[in-house]
Amino acid sequence: MLRLLLAAPFAVLAMPAHAATGETVNPWVALAYLVAGVFFILALRGLSSPATSRTGNRFGMVGMLIAVVTTLVTHDIANLVEILIAIAIGGLIGVTIARRIAMTAMPELVAGFHSLVGLAAVLVGWAAYLNPGAFDLLDPGGAIDPVSKVEMGLGIAIGAITFSGSVIAFLKLSGRMSGSPILLPARHIINLGTLAAILVLTAFFAHTPGAEANLPFIVALTVAAFAIGFLLIIPIGGADMPVVVSMLNSYSGWAAAAMGFTLGNSAMIITGALVGSSGAILSYIMCRAMNRSFLSVIAGGFGADAGGGGDGEAREQRPYKQGSADDAAFMLEQAEKVIVIPGYGMAVAQAQHTLREMTDILEEKGVEVKFAIHPVAGRMPGHMNVLLAEANVSYDKVFELEDINSEFAQADVAFIIGANDVVNPAAKTDKSSPIYGMPVFDVDKAKQVFFIKRSMGGVGYAGVDNDVFYMDQTMMLLADAKKMVEEIVKALD
Repeated sequence: MLRLLLAAPFAVLAMPAHAATGETVNPWVALAYLVAGVFFILALRGLSSPATSRTGNRFGMVGMLIAVVTTLVTHDIANLVEILIAIAIGGLIGVTIARRIAMTAMPELVAGFHSLVGLAAVLVGWAAYLNPGAFDLLDPGGAIDPVSKVEMGLGIAIGAITFSGSVIAFLKLSGRMSGSPILLPARHIINLGTLAAILVLTAFFAHTPGAEANLPFIVALTVAAFAIGFLLIIPIGGADMPVVVSMLNSYSGWAAAAMGFTLGNSAMIITGALVGSSGAILSYIMCRAMNRSFLSVIAGGFGADAGGGGDGEAREQRPYKQGSADDAAFMLEQAEKVIVIPGYGMAVAQAQHTLREMTDILEEKGVEVKFAIHPVAGRMPGHMNVLLAEANVSYDKVFELEDINSEFAQADVAFIIGANDVVNPAAKTDKSSPIYGMPVFDVDKAKQVFFIKRSMGGVGYAGVDNDVFYMDQTMMLLADAKKMVEEIVKALD
């Protein structure tokens, strides 16, 4: 949520810090920004749990409102009307998108917003370079201070990486680009060389006097940063995209923090640091949940191979058992304990409300129902939690992998709806699998498994077949997830 707060008011918070109302240091401005920072911290605290997420959102909005109003009130603004019109247009666009966007499109929407934050950082950095006097960046000799140049260069570089990387993530998540890793020859050498070039260009930019002499370096720096963002994300396959979304979130925060140092704006520094650090921590946690190396993922899919995932074809045709909604309804109402594992297929079918209706009926019949959420289920962190909350599923019925995995041995039914990779035992047994080592749900220990998927022709986002399809206790329910659950509900009634 804070990354969206960063995107909309970026230009307002980036207004020249020295233009405050007559004082070199205004203590009331510093106090207001500090209060805003406290609200941002409270927002992150609230967003750490589904039960307090709405309160966290409100804290974040209040904090950003304080920061924006403080900036508008305490700075000399050339045309306040134009600023307010721009904010109104951006707010209208945001409200319209929020009201119309489907939950299935939320991951690519988040990636799109990441790109806006990155692009904003690039534009603010260039504005500061082209008009340094307005931002109080000139030293007594009339040149831009070298430290400010370093901060400016880093802000532009991180922002450009965030922008181009987020565009690629958007294309992959929305299906406009293949989810398979795109592996360039000698990609690691190219990536390291480009990153080294960015650092060298930043150093030349910082130590070369004169605006005209600096121009080639900052142009080359910007182009190289846009390129490395593209190069870092295209080798990352579909199975790792949730980590990529979180990682780009972190980049957008660091870009804002770097520009905050350049502009002397404490609100941008605080907000950017919070987003950057929280995104980095979340990315690390998700990498651990997937048994991925954090450094390998941020280095551009290091270790990925051309056969890794996303081809969409099953490896072989094997015998399986297919059931009906009536079969599933009969066995569900005979069960004592049912564990539901939702995945991206549930989001695509918008089946969460019907699923909650099914669980309500089962609970009325005395069946204990729990929901098991994998850390990387869906296409972004917390995707399944948001969907279930939208359907008013009680928070105390939703459990993370480490809290519920041991209960599958006592479960009568494991009900898998739209999930695949997170229940694939290949992660534990097949060392050649792209998901090997990723913690998965032990659904094979349940007495009965119902697996809802559209057809047997496709495989998970990682592109590997799933042995759960062919287990003796598995019954495949081949249909659209929402339609199948609706039929089960009718049968239960």
